[in-house]
Amino acid sequence: MIGLISATAAGAAARDRLAAAWPDRTRVYEGPVGDAVRAAFGQCEQLVCFLATGAVVRLVAPLLSGKTADPGVVCVDESGRFAVSLVGGHAGGANELAREVGEVLGAEPVVTTATDAADLPGLDTLGLPVEGDVAGVSRALLDGEAVALRAEVAWPLPPLPVAAEGSYTIRLTDRLVRAAEREVVLRPPSLVVGVGASKGAPAEEVLGLIEGVLREAGLSTASVAELATVDAKAGEPGIVEAARRLGVPLVTYSAGELAGVDVPNPSDAPLVAVGTPSVAEAAALVRGGELLVPKRKSAASPAMATCAVVRRPGRGRLAVVGLGPGARDLLTPRAKAELRRAAVLVGLDQYVGQIRDLLRPGTRILESGLGAEEERARTAVEEARQGRAVALIGSGDAGVYAMASPALAEASDDIDVVGVPGVTAALAAGAILGAPLGHDHVSISLSDLHTPWEVIERRVRAAAEADIVVTFYNPRSRGRDWQLPKALGILAEHRAPTTPVGVVRNASRPDESARLTTLAALDPATVDMMTVVTVGNTATREIAGRMVTPRGYRWQEEPE
Repeated sequence: MIGLISATAAGAAARDRLAAAWPDRTRVYEGPVGDAVRAAFGQCEQLVCFLATGAVVRLVAPLLSGKTADPGVVCVDESGRFAVSLVGGHAGGANELAREVGEVLGAEPVVTTATDAADLPGLDTLGLPVEGDVAGVSRALLDGEAVALRAEVAWPLPPLPVAAEGSYTIRLTDRLVRAAEREVVLRPPSLVVGVGASKGAPAEEVLGLIEGVLREAGLSTASVAELATVDAKAGEPGIVEAARRLGVPLVTYSAGELAGVDVPNPSDAPLVAVGTPSVAEAAALVRGGELLVPKRKSAASPAMATCAVVRRPGRGRLAVVGLGPGARDLLTPRAKAELRRAAVLVGLDQYVGQIRDLLRPGTRILESGLGAEEERARTAVEEARQGRAVALIGSGDAGVYAMASPALAEASDDIDVVGVPGVTAALAAGAILGAPLGHDHVSISLSDLHTPWEVIERRVRAAAEADIVVTFYNPRSRGRDWQLPKALGILAEHRAPTTPVGVVRNASRPDESARLTTLAALDPATVDMMTVVTVGNTATREIAGRMVTPRGYRWQEEPE
C-alpha cells in the first residue's frame, strides 16, 4: 500500500489525482501532517508526501531503521513539477515510484541514486538475493573499473558492463560460499527441493532435513526456488510450514505425473501410500534438471521425511519487441522496459540505430542487414538458449510481417518468450488518414519474395469480393513494379472508381507525407516500399478531407 500525505489545498489536489489513478494501491492519510507521516511510515510499503523535501526529512529521520526495512518515500512539490525519490530508492522502490508518479502527474522524476543516474541496474534490484561488497562493486562499475562476471549458473541477467577479468567480481552461484573481498554474490533461484513426508511429520524434521542436506552438499538455501511434492501431501502441515519458513512456494504434482519420471531410487512404500514409486526425487525432477542430491531420509527414527535436490538450468528469456512505426513517442513503455532489460539485442541495423540510445551500458548488440530475418531469429533464440535475456526487435508490431513468426518457429519450450506489441504501420497510417479502419479490414503484403503471387492474388480477390477495407504492405519496389497495379485492378472489379484510397509514406517519421486519392486516380509509380496504401470499401467516404469507414451498425440508419 502507498500512503498519501498532503498539507495544503494544492497538495491535496495532486494527492487526489494520484489516489483516483491508483484506487487499489493508495490510502490517503488525513489529520496533522506529523501524525499522518508517522502512521503511514509504519503501515505502508511506500509513501508519497506532497510536502517540502526539508519537512519530510525532518519528519521521517527519527523513523528510519535501515535501508532494507524502511518504506520508499517520494516527495512531490506544491506545484507538482518534481517527484523526488528521497528514501529507499532501490530497496523501498522509491526510484521507480518517482517515475510512476511523474507519469501520472506530469512531474519530472528526480532520482539521485548513483547507478540509476548512470543508467546501470543496481545489484540490489535484480530480484536475486545478494551478499558481499555491493557498494564497492557498484562503485567500481560506476567508475569504469574492470569487474568480472563469474556465472557458475546460467541466468538471464540484465546488461552489466563486465569483463572477463577484473579486480572486482560479480559471482552468480547457488553454492554455499562466502563473498570474498571486492566480491558480490548473487543467488539465482536454481534449486528445487523435492519433499516426501509421512502423515504428521513435524515441520522441524522436514526443515532440518532440507537445510542439512543443502549444507552438506554445499548449496545455499537462498537459491531454493520451490519445494515440490505429490498432490496427496499438498496440505501436510510439516511440508507447508517448511515452505513458509524458507519463503518459497510449495508446488505439487499428481501421482500419475510423478510415476512417469525416471528416478534412481524408486520404492514400494510411496507406491502403496500415494500411488507413485517416488515422491522426493520425482517431484524434484519432473520439470527437468540435474539431480544434485539423490533421495535422503531424515535422521529421526523412524524417518518421517525425505528430500532430493535438483538444479534446474536458468531459462533464457526472449522478448520479441515491436518498435512501432518510427516515432519515439509511439514506442510503448513496455518496449522501452524490455530494451533496457535485455543483455543481448538482435535486430536489423537500421532499427538498432533508432533505439541505440535507450540501451543500457553493457548491452551486446548483434545487428545485420536486410534479408537476414531468419538468421536473426535463429541467433536470438540461440542466445536465449544460453540462459541470456534477449530482445529481438522489429518495426511496427513484431507479430505483423516482422520477427515474431520466424522467432517462434525456431523457439521450443526450453526458453521463455514474451511478445511486446507495437503500433503497426496500418494503424499509424490509419490515424493520419482519419478512420479508414472503422469496420472490417485486412492487411496484405504484396511482396512475393516469401509468398507465391498466386496466393497473394487469391487473398486480394477474396478481400475484394468480401468488400473489406484493404491495407497493402510492401506495395512496390524497383524490382516489383507490377504487383500493385494488378492488385488495384482486382479491387476495381468490385469497387467504384471513386473509392477513397489513402497513401501514407514514412508514417510518424520526420519526412511523413500523406494524401487522399481515389482508386481510379492513384498512380502506382508514386508508391514505394516506405508507403502504406489503404483502399476503402463501398461504404468508405471522404469527409472534411479525411478518410472514414462507418462502423455500419443498424442504429446509425434508424431515424432519431
